[in-house]
Amino acid sequence: MSILVCGGAGYIGSHMVAHLLENNKDVVVLDNLQKGHKEALLGGKFYLGDLNDSEILDKVFSENSIEAVIDFAAYSLVGESMIDPLKYFQNNVGSTINLLKTMNKHKVKNIVFSSTAATYGEPEAVPINENDRTFPTNPYGESKLTVEKILKWCDLAYGIKYTALRYFNAAGAHISGKIGEDHNPESHLIPIILQVALGKREKIMIFGNDYPTKDGTCIRDYVHVSDLASAHLLALERLKKTGKSKIYNLGNGTGFSVKEVVDVAKKVTGVDIKVEKAPRRQGDPAILIASSLKAMEELNWNPKYNSLETIIDTAWRWHKNHKNGYSK
Repeated sequence: MSILVCGGAGYIGSHMVAHLLENNKDVVVLDNLQKGHKEALLGGKFYLGDLNDSEILDKVFSENSIEAVIDFAAYSLVGESMIDPLKYFQNNVGSTINLLKTMNKHKVKNIVFSSTAATYGEPEAVPINENDRTFPTNPYGESKLTVEKILKWCDLAYGIKYTALRYFNAAGAHISGKIGEDHNPESHLIPIILQVALGKREKIMIFGNDYPTKDGTCIRDYVHVSDLASAHLLALERLKKTGKSKIYNLGNGTGFSVKEVVDVAKKVTGVDIKVEKAPRRQGDPAILIASSLKAMEELNWNPKYNSLETIIDTAWRWHKNHKNGYSK
């Protein structure tokens, strides 16, 4: 029996594939390589294709004995979603519907869905827990919340059991240094900072220094990408054992401001990183910090790489040795 990882050549997906292989699982990967990199795959059976393509999905499910799906295939840029919301709903919602149709057709009943803290929007309380109000402030978060609602009804109608994992800021790189974060264009804070340290960028822009936080910059909860991967496998194992659909937050439970992240990156790299202030970005909440107590208690999830310095250090080792990402 195999686990299908959709979007498995992407940043988080490739770390998921690595974790599954480390745990002796048979892995099938489907990725359209728009954002992912085949070089990031450390193994598994690869299919080039898109979730919007019913024919390739049928092929994958027909040629393999799929026991469960872990789905990372989505667009995830908040700013872009504000400019082109239809692109996000078409891809993030439409393609997942197509996946669920195929799962139902082939009688595959378990899915772990990559959701996001963006489903909460501007939080009512900090830290955020799973029962808090969901009121997204951008189409990206809205698209993920829509899929969560679709999953609930698919459970009721078709018996497709799900775990939705709402995680916060994925960061870092595999401890082996073999795989890491390579987006084009890069939009995540830590790799952008490290690109400045490598001389690939002149400066880091801090968007907004007037938020109601301790230093005026946004606060986020950074969770190591390998810890995220381990949580997905634990969630799948719980799902198969209990047959109960659930939603979990995944984060460190500790928030760091943009300024603090820059300061730690300076310490790790030994480089004086140039910073420039810029206006706030539309759709950015001031503070996002997770309560992951539920995941820790019910999934027995214990993050291994939970210090900001460790997270940045693993990322720095990857970027130093892959200055052009996966490009040769």
